[in-house]
Amino acid sequence: MSIPELVVQNWSRLLAGLAMTVELTIISLIIAGMLGLLFGLLSVSKKKSLRAIALVYVDIVRGTPLLVQAFFIYFGIPAALGIRLDANTAGIITLSLNAGGYLAEIFRGGIESINKGQMEAARSLGLPYSLAMTKVILPQAVRTMTPALINQCIITLKDTSILSIIGIQELTQTGRLIIANNYQAFEMWTIVAVMYFIIIMILTKISKRIERKMSYGKSEN
Repeated sequence: MSIPELVVQNWSRLLAGLAMTVELTIISLIIAGMLGLLFGLLSVSKKKSLRAIALVYVDIVRGTPLLVQAFFIYFGIPAALGIRLDANTAGIITLSLNAGGYLAEIFRGGIESINKGQMEAARSLGLPYSLAMTKVILPQAVRTMTPALINQCIITLKDTSILSIIGIQELTQTGRLIIANNYQAFEMWTIVAVMYFIIIMILTKISKRIERKMSYGKSEN
């Protein structure tokens, strides 16, 4: 069976797998964004204890492979606590915690890239720390963080393929199941690779366009 015939025959299954991949990515990135912002703010806090909490979280995430994290959350925690955790939930938790650790570093770097005088000026005008951070520092930091944030989105999208190992029927797992039926591994993996490539290229083009707009905005200022 040729590649076009395989695509036509399995189009609905491939689209369902792609939809699951996109859904996992979006949900995980929303949660990861909140975690990243929280721990990013903790990492620039004046309190040593809060910085230590952020450091431990980031070090654990960055110091262990995503696959090990997925196994720990899907198999380890339920076994220890005597609970049942479905694969999709475990996958979202894994991706969220993993991406959150990297986003925390992105937020920290973005915040620290802003001149400290900005915060001092805002505080001297009577703004409390939280308001100065949200109204003065973060809006400026987002401009510098945008390329890295979009890059993390692309990485998280690709990381969803690792979750096929715990049985989530995203795009990679869908490809494996189809191959189990027709044994056309080369053709099927070519189709899956092309689908990933198209999505990632679209995100890359969007990223570059946003970067150009940001650079244009800077030059205007």
